[in-house]
Amino acid sequence: MTVASRAGRNVFRAVAVACVLALVAAGVMWWAFQHADSKRISAYFTAAVGVYPGGDVKMLGVSVGRIDTVQPQGTTVRVDMSVDRSVKVPADAKAVVVAPSVVSDRYVQLTPTYTSGPQLTDGAVIPRERTATPVELDELYKSLNQLTTALGPNGANKNGALSNLLNTAAANLNGNGQALNNVINQLGQATGTLADSREDLFATVDNLQKFTTMLAQNDNQVRQFNQQLADTSGFLAGEKDDLGAALHDLAVALAQVQAFIKDNRAALKGDVDKLASITQVLVDQRNSLAEILDVAPTALGNLQNAYNAASGTLDTRADINELTQPPLVTVCKLLQQAQPKQVPAFLSTACGQLAPVLSGAVPLPSSSQAISALQQGKLPPLPLPVVGTLLSGQSTTAQGGHR
Repeated sequence: MTVASRAGRNVFRAVAVACVLALVAAGVMWWAFQHADSKRISAYFTAAVGVYPGGDVKMLGVSVGRIDTVQPQGTTVRVDMSVDRSVKVPADAKAVVVAPSVVSDRYVQLTPTYTSGPQLTDGAVIPRERTATPVELDELYKSLNQLTTALGPNGANKNGALSNLLNTAAANLNGNGQALNNVINQLGQATGTLADSREDLFATVDNLQKFTTMLAQNDNQVRQFNQQLADTSGFLAGEKDDLGAALHDLAVALAQVQAFIKDNRAALKGDVDKLASITQVLVDQRNSLAEILDVAPTALGNLQNAYNAASGTLDTRADINELTQPPLVTVCKLLQQAQPKQVPAFLSTACGQLAPVLSGAVPLPSSSQAISALQQGKLPPLPLPVVGTLLSGQSTTAQGGHR
């Protein structure tokens, strides 16, 4: 072998190795770039009927990835999926196989949607406890077969129990179709009413919750109230004989009152009518009554002060200035101060005729002048001192009973 042939072989080998390395690098780069924008998630199912590589991975019905591989592993099936990295999947997500129709391929649904918290990372695994598969048609047929066999002549209806149940139900419902229809309609109306009043219903429930919370917070007071109520009930139970006798006597008294009112209805009506006239008088004289109530305490106090305990008499003092007027003038003024109904007509007429005398046009001797003449000037000359000043020059007071 020549040197040239050896050099050619080495070059060929180098080119072959370079091609192999280039292919490997291209495969690695293709795989890396293919999964650069996705994350791998694995899930274990009890069955994966209708699940194939290339199928969709969805969230809320929107495709977010693809199924890469489906591999049986003992009693479970491992499904590897690629999910878009921009899609957030909660760390506790579940994987459900969904069959959109009976004959179409199935896809894997990830649920629930992400709201907050940790997320599934690249390479995460969803265990079998968090996966679910739809019921297969053969399993449904098998369950129906088992049900019909259990209810058949070799099962629950072996002695005709099921037939008797159906016959009894048919007899009870016979002729009650309209009534059953009315019940269903009324039940629908009731549920509609509850739906329309759901805010009030929820408010009632909320208020009940607040009430129970208040009771719980005041548990000691509630217990004390219950204890006091129990004591009261015990007291009433202990005095039930006396209470019963009192109620019996009350019933007898009420019957007697009823009979009395019935027998004396006319007299009671007359008394009430008279009482109405009396109350009317009180209403008409309410100003006078109010004045009496205002003056009465002062009058009683003056009466107490005027009482002389030593002599057992009431010490009073006359208004001596009244003596400066003629007696006839004094009498007429007193009559004018009286109520019109209390003054005889002739006296009122006489005082009217004596108007010139009352006005001072015709002078008359006053009482003080008459007394002064009789007592020969022992009293001081007129006019007399004003009320409140004694002859000795000392002022009077309202203190004490003796003046």
